[in-house]
Amino acid sequence: MSLPRTFVGFSSTDINYWRLMQAWKANKHIDFNFANCQLQAELNSENEAYIKRKCRERINLAGKYVLLIGNDTKSRHKYVRWEAEVAVEKGCTIIGVNLDGSRSMVKDTCPPIIRDIGAIFVPFSPAIVAYAIQNYQMHNDNANYHYKDSVYSSLGY
Repeated sequence: MSLPRTFVGFSSTDINYWRLMQAWKANKHIDFNFANCQLQAELNSENEAYIKRKCRERINLAGKYVLLIGNDTKSRHKYVRWEAEVAVEKGCTIIGVNLDGSRSMVKDTCPPIIRDIGAIFVPFSPAIVAYAIQNYQMHNDNANYHYKDSVYSSLGY
């Protein structure tokens, strides 16, 4: 089954994790649908308005927003927080992916913009990320969600 179109946001310091996600698609045969949502040539531009316009166009194509959460994601305001704000404003399903392996929201690293809005948090691993993209729907409340251990067990963790 094809996964929903997804925009993946990340700090520039975490680009290797983005590249690994691309490898998951190629080598794990997981049907991620995020390749066409990312910026390419725009990243080389210095024009902030242009970059943000292109980001907004890509986010508007997506139904899901995955934010890779690393050590410095919380402090990245110029693009990372802005992208998350656009995704929340659009009504995307928000999936926080913890690069430290945590299965729930980590206050020390999670940007406030995606906290307490009904988002789900998962560790950086292909099966659970794909599962969240395919299955999770936003809750309209002030909670942070995570999957029970039984979900991880059913996925082979």
